[in-house]
Amino acid sequence: MQQKLIDFTNLLRKSGVRVSVAETLDAFVALDEVSIGDREVFKDALRTTMVKRGEDIPAFEHLFDLYWSAFYDGLRDAFDKAAQGQPGGTPNLEELMRALQEGMQNLQGKVDLSELAKALLTQDLSKLEQLIRQAAEQSGVGRIENMLQVGFFTRRTMEQMDAEGAGKELRDLARQLRDGGMPDEQVDALMQLMERYLEALRQSVRQYTERELQQRNYDYMEKFRRESLLEKSFYNLSEDEIRQMRDVVTRLAQRIKNILSIRRRRLRKGKLDLHTMLRRNMAHGGVPFEVIYKQRKKDRPKLVILCDVSSSVANVSRFMLQFVYQLQECFNKIRAFVFVSELGEVTQLFKDLEVNQAIDKALDGGDVINVYTRSNFGHAFHHFWKNFLASIDNKTTVLILGDARNNYNDPRAWCIRDIHNKAKNVVWLNPESPSAWGFGDSVMDKYLPHTDVAEECRNLRQLSKIVDKLIL
Repeated sequence: MQQKLIDFTNLLRKSGVRVSVAETLDAFVALDEVSIGDREVFKDALRTTMVKRGEDIPAFEHLFDLYWSAFYDGLRDAFDKAAQGQPGGTPNLEELMRALQEGMQNLQGKVDLSELAKALLTQDLSKLEQLIRQAAEQSGVGRIENMLQVGFFTRRTMEQMDAEGAGKELRDLARQLRDGGMPDEQVDALMQLMERYLEALRQSVRQYTERELQQRNYDYMEKFRRESLLEKSFYNLSEDEIRQMRDVVTRLAQRIKNILSIRRRRLRKGKLDLHTMLRRNMAHGGVPFEVIYKQRKKDRPKLVILCDVSSSVANVSRFMLQFVYQLQECFNKIRAFVFVSELGEVTQLFKDLEVNQAIDKALDGGDVINVYTRSNFGHAFHHFWKNFLASIDNKTTVLILGDARNNYNDPRAWCIRDIHNKAKNVVWLNPESPSAWGFGDSVMDKYLPHTDVAEECRNLRQLSKIVDKLIL
């Protein structure tokens, strides 16, 4: 049972459900208190201990049914149908099993059956399930990729179990029972029952193989969905995809934090300083008893974000803000501003509210600007220049998100020039293709000379790369 639970945990992790070692141990403790026979209570216990996020519940429900309920229930149904398939006029199952036990007692010491033959004979479903799982693993069924391979892996698993050998053992047993005096009618009924059990076994193995394919497909489809979201344009996201994207952004932010944590540990240790080490160890005849490392401190940057929250680029701002605030420990200080024509600061929202609530409120203007107006980048930048330029210094990265569609207003590019002169660097993310910059009412070409980095950002993969550059 413990191995099955570990396998199920690994299946959840492959499909994107984060289950820690501590949560797996909690599940082991829960199993001491509940019975696997009560599937609903068992399911509730695993869900309570393993699932920490509401959006993971559908994946857990689907995978639980695939791994625990579907196969075991299918196994039981297959053998129930086999047992109920007695033709009319033959002994019923209870009489047959009673006659079998008596015959086995008479043959004691003369019968040597394999584990599979014994499990079939006694209808030990738990043992059969265990044998099928072991044989499937040994036959490599975990490598199944499409429906055309179901028959192949079913045969390999049956061969690995030596189902044919178990069938021969059962037929030999029937002949011994006939020779031992069991009536022909009962022996014939027993042989028919064993053949139906062998067929039920084959059906169960096929069902297990199909279930493995479903699990792999679910894992593949989850990965495909996440990869598709990474590549999908922010312009084309549905409401449901926006909700899914939040989870993808969280995962990407966690990956970046993990990488950053490793790099910081390496930085704390430093690189070997060969020159200083040899000089300090001259007293030891050049033998490096004292190992010296170069210490390099990387300061966390200050970050100022200017987000265009007009409807055309709102999703870029949404996910950029989520990214940055989930990585806020990577920055010394973050200040966030939103604009369409007016500009207002929304930093306090992220201190008072949960990040997604703060983002939703910021995209509505944060009660500081009117979002239902025409874009005017020049007006917004001039407001920042006049009121907040003093907050910029040589440790500040200014991150601007917007399409630079200015409705033919004055771009006031000199405001960005002055910001650039004071800041460490200015990064501009534009959801439009560079081929469109400077055409029509786009004034991106006026701002480009005053930026250090200006890149297209129309999907999450591009956004992730830019965030990597900012902090790694």
